[in-house]
Amino acid sequence: MQSFIHRKNLENYRKKLAETNDEAMRVQLEILLSEEEAKEPAASGKRDEE
Repeated sequence: MQSFIHRKNLENYRKKLAETNDEAMRVQLEILLSEEEAKEPAASGKRDEE
């Protein structure tokens, strides 16, 4: 379930980042996106239950 939420968060932040022209919103979205990307699970082949 956590991997599903993680993927959806990444999709959402990238979509909103592409759609906004507000510089303050872009900065906040970039921060959120980088924090979410830092949560990337190691490539161990193990997946959370969805």
